[in-house]
Amino acid sequence: MQASATRIQRSFQERVFHAFTFEALAIATSAPLFAWLMNVSLATMGALALFLSTAAMLWNMVYNILFDRLQQRLLFERTLGVRILHALGFEAGLVFFTVPVAAFWLSVSWWMALKLEAGILLFFLPYTLLFNWSYDRLRQNWVAGKAATS
Repeated sequence: MQASATRIQRSFQERVFHAFTFEALAIATSAPLFAWLMNVSLATMGALALFLSTAAMLWNMVYNILFDRLQQRLLFERTLGVRILHALGFEAGLVFFTVPVAAFWLSVSWWMALKLEAGILLFFLPYTLLFNWSYDRLRQNWVAGKAATS
């Protein structure tokens, strides 16, 4: 039952819910932490977190469209190595855009903004794992419960 519950196709609405929940919880968790670490107001860090979250979602869409086009042109397989390069390219593009914005927003040096970006990455690695693992478990229980009542 476990495997079949997780294989159910996710609707567009569920994908929007997942993305919104992921970002909202990330902002609610990370903004106070980074406001405290950077010694800035919660309003300042919250606004920056919201901006960075939006930028990351938009960059994700643009980057993946470009990646898909590159794959169509070069006809490569999505191997583990390609996925590693894909992830590194995504993060490099995001850093390229967000570090100058964070430096300006917080009135800090680019070096400090780069360290903040490193901290954000260290926050998001375990956060992403825990969020998605929890979401999958909750979804699995919900789908199993829904199937049991049908």
